[in-house]
Parts: sequence; C-alpha cells; structure tokens
Amino acid sequence: MSADSRIQAITARIVERSKPYRETYLERLRLQVSKGVHRSVLSCGNLAHGFAVCSPADKDILAGDRVPNLGIITAYNDMLSAHQPYETFPAIIRDAAKEAGGIAQVAGAVPAMCDGVTQGQPGMELSLFSRDAIAMAAGIGLSHNMFDAAVYLGVCDKIVPGLVIAALAFGHLPAVFVPAGPMTSGLPNDEKSRIRQLYAEGKVGRAELLEAESKSYHGPGTCTFYGTANSNQMLMEIMGFHMPGSSFINPGTPLRDALTREAAKRALAITAQGNEFTPAGEMIDERSVVNGVVGLHATGGSTNHTMHLIAMARAAGIILTWQDISDLSDIVPLLARVYPNGLADVNHFHAAGGMGFLIKQLLKQGFVHDDVRTVFGQGLAAYTVDALLDEKGAITRQPSPEQSHDPKVLSSIETPFQPTGGLKMLTGNLGKSVIKISAVKPERHIIEAPAIVFHDQQELQDAFKDGKLNRDFIAVVRFQGPKANGMPELHRLTPPLGVLQDRGFKVALVTDGRMSGASGKVPAAIHVTPEASDCGPISLIRDGDIIRLDAISGTLEVLVSAAELAKREPARADLSGNEWGMGRELFAPFRRNAGPADQGASVLFH
Repeated sequence: MSADSRIQAITARIVERSKPYRETYLERLRLQVSKGVHRSVLSCGNLAHGFAVCSPADKDILAGDRVPNLGIITAYNDMLSAHQPYETFPAIIRDAAKEAGGIAQVAGAVPAMCDGVTQGQPGMELSLFSRDAIAMAAGIGLSHNMFDAAVYLGVCDKIVPGLVIAALAFGHLPAVFVPAGPMTSGLPNDEKSRIRQLYAEGKVGRAELLEAESKSYHGPGTCTFYGTANSNQMLMEIMGFHMPGSSFINPGTPLRDALTREAAKRALAITAQGNEFTPAGEMIDERSVVNGVVGLHATGGSTNHTMHLIAMARAAGIILTWQDISDLSDIVPLLARVYPNGLADVNHFHAAGGMGFLIKQLLKQGFVHDDVRTVFGQGLAAYTVDALLDEKGAITRQPSPEQSHDPKVLSSIETPFQPTGGLKMLTGNLGKSVIKISAVKPERHIIEAPAIVFHDQQELQDAFKDGKLNRDFIAVVRFQGPKANGMPELHRLTPPLGVLQDRGFKVALVTDGRMSGASGKVPAAIHVTPEASDCGPISLIRDGDIIRLDAISGTLEVLVSAAELAKREPARADLSGNEWGMGRELFAPFRRNAGPADQGASVLFH
C-alpha cells in the first residue's frame, strides 16, 4: 500500500524544503563513493599502523582491497546497564566477519553516560552535548579510512542519535546498528513511581527508595520503561538501521548473539564489494525520517527526539521541523501503551507483537512509507516479522501476528488507544515549545494558573518541601536551556509535581529545559525557545502572571499585554555555578555555540 496522502504531503514539503541541502549532501557522498576503498592507496607507513596488531593472514588481506573490513564503533562501558553487554560483541562480530570472509576491527570507542545516574546532578548538564561529542568521537574513529562499512554498538539516550549523526556524516559507508536489548522485567515501573512520590512526601526513607530503584534497575540491558533509550531502538528498526525483529531481544540470550552475528555478516554483504551496496546516506532519506517520526508518535515515544530527530536528519541534509513533527502527530494514532503511557514495560510490548506487529499495522493504512531502503534490503514490509531461532540455532523469521497478543499494550490500527500521537507543538507569546500529552488525562490538557518562577530545579524542590506549593500554579523553571547550562533533564521535578496534582491542585510545568522520555502525567511545556539565556519571552515572566497552557488548541500564552511585556527587562540569572565541576568547564564552547531547541540544540547544525 502506498502512503496515506497526508503523510505523502508532509514528506513532499520536507523534500522541497531540504532540496538544496540534500543535493549538496548527496553530491559529496557520491564523490566519496567514487573514490572507492582507500586502504590500497594509504602509504605503507599508514597501512602498517592500521594493521600492526593483526595476524599475518589478516595483514595480507588488509594490504589490498580483496575483502571488506568492518569498523566497529562501540559505546561499551560496564557502568551503563544497557551498554555492559557490548563487552563481548566485538569478539562476536570479528568471528562472524571471519566466517563470512571479511575482517572487523574496533575503529574507536565513544563516551556513553547514563542519564539515570546523572539525573538531578551536575553531570546531567553534559548530557545533551554528549550527543555531539559522540558524533565527533565516532568520526575520529572512522577517519582512519580503513573501513568498507561501520557497525555501531549503542543504545541509550544521546548515544544512538550521536552515532546516527556520525553514520550520516560518513554516509558513503554502509552502517548497521546492533542493539543490546532490554533488561528483564523487574519491579513494575508504576510501583517504582509510587515509591518515588512517597519519598518526595517524606512517607518512606532512602532505604525503601533505594530498594525499589534497585528492584527496578536490576541487571544488564536498557531500563524497561519507554524512555529515550527504548525509543532509540524503535527508531533504528523502523528507519531500517537494525536487522528485522532485533530491537527488543534480551541480552545474554542465544537469539541476541545470533542476531549480532547476522548483523555483522549483513554489514559485509552491503559494502561496495558486494552486489547490494547500501551507503547509509542514500539509504536514509526523507521517507525514512518520516517513518521514524510516525513510529515515535504511534508508540508515545520520547520528547527528546523532537530535538534528536531534527539533528539526525540535518546530518543527511534533511530539514525537519517541529511543525512537521506536530502535524504528523495529529494524523498518527497511538497504538502502544508502555510506561509512562501505560503500565506495561518494553518486554510486554515485545511479547504483545512488538515492532513487527506495529509496523504491520502502520503499513496497513499507509501511515509509513514502504518504499524505503534498509540494511535488510528494499521495503519496510520486510520488517513485519518476528525473529526466532530454529532447532539448529539459526535465525529464522516468521510473519508477525495478525492480532495483538495483548490489546491492552499494543493495539490494532482499527482500534487505537487515541486518534493522535499526543505530541504537540505549542506556540504563543512565550515562543515555541513541545508537550507530550499521551499520558496526561484529558481534563488536564488545559491549565490556566498563576506562575511561580524558579531559576533552578532545586528551588522548586525546596519550595515543595517547605509546603509553599499547595495551590494551583504553573511552575516556570527557566535558565535551563542549551546556552544556560546544557539543557539538563528535569525529571526529578516529576514526583513533587505529581504529588501536588494528586492532591487536587491544577499544576503544570513550563521550562526551557528537558523532561526526558519518562515525562508522564503532569502537563509540561518543555524545550521553550527562545530560551531565557537568549532573552526569550520566558525571561519576562514574573511571579503571579497568569499562564494558559492549552494542549488542545496548541497554544502557550502568558496573559499579559504586549505593551506590558515590552516594558519589562529580561530576568538575569547567576549561572556561574554551572560553569565548572564534573567536566562542565570543558563544555563552555558548546554552551556558547549551541543552537536553539527547535533546530536540534546542536553545536554542529543550526
């Protein structure tokens, strides 16, 4: 089935808007491709350094261009639960490459920080910028020019977007992303959230909180809620960077290892030396990007991707906007209920039918483009499958189910949980922002209340503990944008705001910071741009100003006359405390040069 006419129209306008950038990008990519594999033209000294540690047989192979060489870019570390499984992947990939007649080398490693560890801490102010640092680090690894294709090992929040940016910067090379999978289910996410709220109210202590957190985050793999990490895995599959059916297989299982071996062999098969040459920059086009946005909406994915997708697309010369994302959300129905948009976790999502069922449903009514290229071949329909092992331990694929195994978790296209994706752009006299309402009750889609202004998230925490917030209000937490302090996630604000909402107060959040993929039941207008540090209108708000957040009409307004706002001086904040410690001094150039949130909040593209 061809794509729905509305999907086609939005895709067409992205194509038209992107034309000059995309054409330049493709010209450069094809020039790189035309130069071919470069190992044979490296100087003898260059090449000797490149294969110094290889076996004599591998040196003989790499001395020419007779077989392809995979460059592995790994985000392994053994502090991130999601990335610890990658410790063994290079050996698996090297063995699989050798079986297929190729070579594989670790080309480089990239930093990988855990937002769960840094949440509410100074290190979180490096998090968003780590995406661009990861892209640059991967670029350094691939700059040795020894490789015919790249295999990317990454899962979590900023790591995958950074790796995609690098893959598209090196778009003349094929790129295959290899997931590590989610951890097995532990303490249910809603129970973990309940304990967090009790802790915020002082009803349980730190010991009880730590016990709950430890039972939730208990082993190798991604956290099981549907935040940015698992949204990344969905994106890589629906955009065609993963092998079909591979995103949500638990680590440490025979199927996981078999899929890793398969991915390595496929990467060799799609190099310029084979018959299915698939350079990443040509594979990913405007249709692929639209498919990614559609998948985000259909699953209620992370708000962080309203920035990451823009930056990822820009790396391929594709200009995606918040308006495109918002318009697609108005069209695409919500088909998944995974925490925080439901009680299930990603393991339940996979068991209900997972990505194969989801893609099948979206194809059924033309919500995604089928006529795309992927690392698996031509057409997204090839991803409407489940990956399994046969009795000999080989991967086999069977059609995904026609009916969801759990309609409370994963619904059909005919009976969606709601008719829209629930992610909207808000506009008004405060600028532009983004809100995710898929987990917000309908009666809270419009909040009008007085502002209480904070310049630091700790100020809100302290006011809550002091009992000063037991009323209707909209918290304005500003000077949290990219230029102010690196745009940290403000997820620690969710428990106190959730407590106040449960007490019956009308509450909402307006911020130029982020709320992460785990933002849930409290209405939150996030990524407000222009940010306060750029003297955006958010810097003009004063305590007591009435703010109206209307997620139905898509507006965010401070109910103060234009004349009155024009008289006000922008607020200033002492940000000196954000300029040093935990590496923040190293990122001063990033803060100075960061682009606005609606252009990806990047130092690379704006």
